[in-house]
Amino acid sequence: MIPLWVLVTGLMVLSMPNALASVYATAADRAGVAAQMLTNSSLRATYGPVFSDSVGGLVAWRIGAYAGVLAAVMSLLVVVRHTRDEEESGRQELISSAMVGRRAPLTAALGAAFAANAVLALLIAVGLAGQGAQGAVALGLGTAGVGMVFATLAAIVAQFTQSARLAKGLTGGLVGAAFVLRAAGDAASTDGSSVLTWLSPVGWLENLRAFADERWWVLALFGVAVAVQGAAAYALAGRRDLGMGFLPSRPGPAAGRLGTAWALAWRLQRGAVLGWSLGYLAAGAAFGSLTKGATDLVGDNERTREIIARMGGTAGLTDAFLGTMAGMLGMVAALHIVQSVLRLHAEEISQRAEPVLANAVGRLRWAAGHLTVAFGGSALVMLLGGLGLAAGYGHDLGPVLAACLVRLPAIWLIGGAATLLYGASPRLAPAAWGVAGAALLLGWIGPALDAPQAVMNLSPFTHLPALPGTPMSWPPVLTLTATAAALTTAGLTALRHRDMST
Repeated sequence: MIPLWVLVTGLMVLSMPNALASVYATAADRAGVAAQMLTNSSLRATYGPVFSDSVGGLVAWRIGAYAGVLAAVMSLLVVVRHTRDEEESGRQELISSAMVGRRAPLTAALGAAFAANAVLALLIAVGLAGQGAQGAVALGLGTAGVGMVFATLAAIVAQFTQSARLAKGLTGGLVGAAFVLRAAGDAASTDGSSVLTWLSPVGWLENLRAFADERWWVLALFGVAVAVQGAAAYALAGRRDLGMGFLPSRPGPAAGRLGTAWALAWRLQRGAVLGWSLGYLAAGAAFGSLTKGATDLVGDNERTREIIARMGGTAGLTDAFLGTMAGMLGMVAALHIVQSVLRLHAEEISQRAEPVLANAVGRLRWAAGHLTVAFGGSALVMLLGGLGLAAGYGHDLGPVLAACLVRLPAIWLIGGAATLLYGASPRLAPAAWGVAGAALLLGWIGPALDAPQAVMNLSPFTHLPALPGTPMSWPPVLTLTATAAALTTAGLTALRHRDMST
């Protein structure tokens, strides 16, 4: 998992200089972008203020906050995976029966997170050195600093919960809150000086001002936060019983209310579905409100028009921008369907599926419950994302909603691939993240790098009609839907005939 996260995040950052240099080829173009940010609060909320109109400064502005968020998500997943996940599965109890200290698992988890962030920082520093060595080092260290702040924060949260899923959800919510604080602060100020910005570790990365008269003392904030949170996590780990949490689990109802496999699947996944749905509704509204500001920023820049058209639309800049946003929502929603399908894998390897299947519940009915939530949940997520996008834009509900819903066949195809990998073997199931990650990487970075069309065609999203602004084309939609159904059927067939994990 670590190499994939480091590679995707690093390539996303390293793809920016060439893309931005081709879009804003002259100093006047870059100065115009910086000036535009002084009056465009919506774009400042999305990307932050511009502190330098050099290519390196625009890279830090355009991608810095998002690189920090990705580093934070990577770090929290690594820490929870090697602490609470291990305890929940029972593996940590076996390891701890040997000569292993109580705090050794936490040390190993934080060590893995530190190594991942160090490699990411090195990749960014070396890759951007041509834009300015000091700025490259600052951006790399700042990105790694955000990752380590949330690594130690996840270590604390993992001491309070008994569920790895809850630990990931709570820490992920804190990552989202940090981004929102940074966005609110930047919308209110033009230079990152808002108190709200300084309350967020993502805002610290911004105020490090990579490639723009770096403020090296900001790195001390990361160091202090990591030291304090790490010390708190170690203190809590030494006082907690293995497998337990400081927050007791709430007892369930005295009488059972789950009569079907689907009801159980919905009970287990409803929090994730509702969280993604509300997040997409808010994200869609935010993206929709940016439409006018983004088109004003692009202006007559043909290179930017070309990139946006390759990502989402071809008929008019506004339609192209809306199509791009719908496409990005679709590619990120692929992560949701993989997460939801792989809940089957989590239930199996933790042996929670065994007591369910020991009753009058067949494998197919058990799996169908979770797949119904996965595929139906992705449709709900995209529906609300489309409604939010149309509401934020204020026009064209039908075309905007269609642009979001037309992404569903590609999302379902990735869900079908995840089902096939899991059904074939539990060991292959994590590879589904690679499938979704590759589609996201191609869709996000491919157009900016002018990737060959043969490479872009590897993503199912490339074959969908570029709505809104172009006529609807049903053959690719029906082909992708049929392929998704075939992959899902093959996965269920394989699951039916293989042995379950013991």
